[in-house]
Amino acid sequence: MSPTKSFSEAHLLPRSGSIGSTVEQALAAAEAQRDLNAYLELFHDSAREQAARVDARINAGEAGPLAGVVLSIKDNICYKGHKVSASSRILEGFTSLYSATAVERLLAADAVIIGRTNCDEFAMGSSNENSAFGKVLNPVEKTMVPGGSSGGAAASVAAGTVHVALGSDTGGSIRQPASFTGTVGLKPTYGRISRYGLIAFASSFDQIGPFAHTVEDTAAVYQVMAGHDPKDATTSKRPVEPITLEHPGKLRIAYYREGLERAGMDPEVVAHMQAQIDRLKAEGHIVEPISVPLLDHQVPTYYILATAEASSNLARFDGIRFGHRSTKAQGVDETYRLSRSEAFGPEVKRRILLGTFVLSAGYYDAYYAQAQRVRRIIRDHTLASLEEFDLILSPTCPTTAFAHGAITDPVAMYLQDIFTVQANLAGTPAISLPTGTHSNGLPFGIQLTAKPFDEARLLAASARIFGC
Repeated sequence: MSPTKSFSEAHLLPRSGSIGSTVEQALAAAEAQRDLNAYLELFHDSAREQAARVDARINAGEAGPLAGVVLSIKDNICYKGHKVSASSRILEGFTSLYSATAVERLLAADAVIIGRTNCDEFAMGSSNENSAFGKVLNPVEKTMVPGGSSGGAAASVAAGTVHVALGSDTGGSIRQPASFTGTVGLKPTYGRISRYGLIAFASSFDQIGPFAHTVEDTAAVYQVMAGHDPKDATTSKRPVEPITLEHPGKLRIAYYREGLERAGMDPEVVAHMQAQIDRLKAEGHIVEPISVPLLDHQVPTYYILATAEASSNLARFDGIRFGHRSTKAQGVDETYRLSRSEAFGPEVKRRILLGTFVLSAGYYDAYYAQAQRVRRIIRDHTLASLEEFDLILSPTCPTTAFAHGAITDPVAMYLQDIFTVQANLAGTPAISLPTGTHSNGLPFGIQLTAKPFDEARLLAASARIFGC
């Protein structure tokens, strides 16, 4: 038996002394679905201890706003006294000495964390097939991938084991798995939620965000996590706007016509998008096409910049300070080389090498510096569009989930991010909503993008206009 699907629904139930039983149901549901490989570890002891504290606070009339929420966290988010590995052999067995700010705020609001979820190694991937600890299966259809890199987090929600899961989004790593698993996935504005305690992949892109069954649950968890953090200089001091989910009224909504006409788009995804556009117009919203800012350049720009940052961020995993150390090495240089060669997986090695290449003296100006210029053009164009329109509507992904092993070409895999990387390049908030079901039985999502720090309108539109 799994916990009540929606935390919002759970609030309608009698709550006194009930959190402990909810957590037991969640742990049992996760154990019963071990074949999904969504969880790397379940936190039986700490989850039960936290549940007991929450029940006591409920009975004393002191419960926090998230009392009753059962959570999972992606295996690149730190939780003090618990293991964290970024699903990599190089950090296998490492126990975190501190908690991420997002985790601290959720626990302070009386949420309960039951486990850490599998992911692509160091959040590098679009299918959750790159984990050092095995692939994750999609609960909707086990022969399909759940998306990545936060595939385990998405699967933990889709399988009904938790109300909400925390993932991280670098180029679509929350929104694409949300689309593939039929869940809601939010990437907040860059700097809205602290990255302190998130193991870095690409620091100027990474952002923690939630998966949930409903926008209401998404909003509740987002509001607790959001806000300035002195431990993260990239967080904004701008006040967090209250999330009311009131109907936002008639909106101006843009969409990218070129994206719908692009080769490789599933016809049913295109038809669903067109139906959404027609519905919105019929309801009185202004819906107009706009041009895509450098669509064919977005994925290459993202991967040049993200791999450059990854090559720098992952230099700390050297076999000396923490993590895997080769037993075959003799001397410092060989320790560095063998430890990293043995413990990093193929995709991580590929991205480190690519990032080192684009930062090298002979190629820095041609690749990295040029990509930064293109990023600025994309950001400026995106922000200009969002001054004219309230939201931008697009597919989340070109297709539904694909079969395990179906995509072996790294470039083809990178193109899974064609519609999602823009929000990371521009730093804007974006959400994937489960609005479609394909004739093959698989879910797929649409994506809404808003201007920076406009999560209140983004979430309200998602709930009231798109009914999620």
